Amino acid sequence: MAKIAINIATGSLQQDDIIVGIDLGTTNSLIAIIHPESKKPVALKEHNSSSLVPSVIHFGADGQLVVGDEAKSFLITDASRTIFSAKRLLGKSYNDVAKNASSFAYKIIDDEGRLIKVQVDDKFYSPVDLSALILKELKAKAEHILKTSVNKAVITVPAYFNDAQRQATRDAGKLAGLDVLRIINEPTAASLAYGFGINKTDVKTIAVYDFGGGTFDISILTINNGIFEVLSTNGDTFLGGDDLDTAIVDFWMQENQFATDYHRQQLRLKAEEAKRHLSANNNFKTDYENVTLTITAEEFEKIITPILDKTMACCANALKDSGLTKKDIEEVIMVGGSTRTPLVKKMVSTFFGKPVNDTVNPDEVVALGAAIQADILAGNTKDLLLLDITPLSLGLETMGGLMDVLLPRNSKIPARAARQYTTYKDGQSGMKIAVYQGERDMVTDNRKLAEFNLSGIPAMPAGMPKVEVSFLINADGILVVKAKELRSGIEQTIEVKPQYELTDEAVEKMLLDSIKNAEKDIATRALVEAKTEGEQLLQTTEKFIQKNIAALTPQEINDTSMAMQALQLALQLEDKNLIQVKTEELNDISRPYAERVMDGAISKSMKGEVINNFKV
Repeated sequence: MAKIAINIATGSLQQDDIIVGIDLGTTNSLIAIIHPESKKPVALKEHNSSSLVPSVIHFGADGQLVVGDEAKSFLITDASRTIFSAKRLLGKSYNDVAKNASSFAYKIIDDEGRLIKVQVDDKFYSPVDLSALILKELKAKAEHILKTSVNKAVITVPAYFNDAQRQATRDAGKLAGLDVLRIINEPTAASLAYGFGINKTDVKTIAVYDFGGGTFDISILTINNGIFEVLSTNGDTFLGGDDLDTAIVDFWMQENQFATDYHRQQLRLKAEEAKRHLSANNNFKTDYENVTLTITAEEFEKIITPILDKTMACCANALKDSGLTKKDIEEVIMVGGSTRTPLVKKMVSTFFGKPVNDTVNPDEVVALGAAIQADILAGNTKDLLLLDITPLSLGLETMGGLMDVLLPRNSKIPARAARQYTTYKDGQSGMKIAVYQGERDMVTDNRKLAEFNLSGIPAMPAGMPKVEVSFLINADGILVVKAKELRSGIEQTIEVKPQYELTDEAVEKMLLDSIKNAEKDIATRALVEAKTEGEQLLQTTEKFIQKNIAALTPQEINDTSMAMQALQLALQLEDKNLIQVKTEELNDISRPYAERVMDGAISKSMKGEVINNFKV
């Protein structure tokens, strides 16, 4: 007998599990599905309403909680209890946002270097908690519209979100009662929405300019036979339409000599209104506390040009990383509500030398792409394949503080890489595994992600243990590191969840410094490698002489001692060329008697084996 499932809450027939696509945005969030009849992605909305849910939360003094449009009205009347732009706080410490703290009307807590908290009265909320509340609202909205339960989702994040922020997004989904099947990059999701239905024989190279409420991304992608491949990505996780609003607020504050945070918060919504109005008009005028606030389109463009220049710099870096030229870009697609600003379109069009494509609703395009990815995961779309990349190199610290890269930047994800290492001391029972992210040759110039010890390695001579360290970046961009001693089977696994995000300045600095200091880094690496080789040779030679002193002549012992002293002096002077020369001299002196001793040991061993064979 066939079984029919009934949704108890709605009384309607229960559909197969629906996987929704969610754009968890800084300013607005929304949810989308593949329409069951048209098979096209659609953003969910009530009749005659917007698909956008403002990413705003209000905690009432009476304990009442509201999210979305209803909460937005409290930004003016009860600003300290009204949380906005929570996405900007994900994975960050107080130090990361300290310079922008004045732009938040609510209280942000400096929790002694730990992850940031928001205080409302006597309660504390993490950005994960706040994001979960927004996701709960989206989930409830979808269930109301679809008349069925919604438990599975694909959620988008900015391309430059790090491991901590991606994990925080996944955790927020879990708190909201969602099984997050995939975390995908926002520009990649947008490319899916624009590329859906492309002739499978077409080959296209596109740039995705994603300028949202709080974040900016630029990605260069190729679409070939249904395969979407990200060649490079760049961006700023603290740059977006909110900054355009802030520029207007600063303009009015200065023009009218307002000086308090109260005025700043009151002007925020008026600034957003002005920005939207100036997208299609030359002047904006409004009244505020017996003052007429005005701003012209010309004035607006002047004050936001420095902000947009930052996005152009990101575009240049992404283009350079992709190895392509502006002429190679066939299409430039626009994503995010802030791209409606005429100057944004003009500057992007000028940079790439071609008209921009904004034919898909820029507010909805990311969610629509997430819905397509959800449909792929559901097994309904088999013609598309999505390849994302990791924006920065990942590696380990090796002897001398060198960065040994296992996964270079712009590696396609999901990705896996493995390499074998060994011990440098006899009887060494443990090995420190330190994971770093960055582009410099020395780990001190890169960012430390995690550290753990592989302990319990059986006592063996130096160089005998074989420790395989593997890196696995899953489809969500989260890194898992495994270390295994192959002879004994001892292993340790860690999911890398760095505590804090790189600041935007640090990201830019890491990439630029790798170029500026390339020559210096090469020289430093060469010196460290020479020192490491020299130090290891000294240890090996000293150990060899101690064990085999009876087999050496007084002259050999004296010559070796002199060569070792010369190498030690070269190491102290940190002269690479001199170290290499003295290392080679010590090798030349020790090699003949080392070979003689080894040959003697082998000969003795073989004689013993023959005797034993005769006995058998």
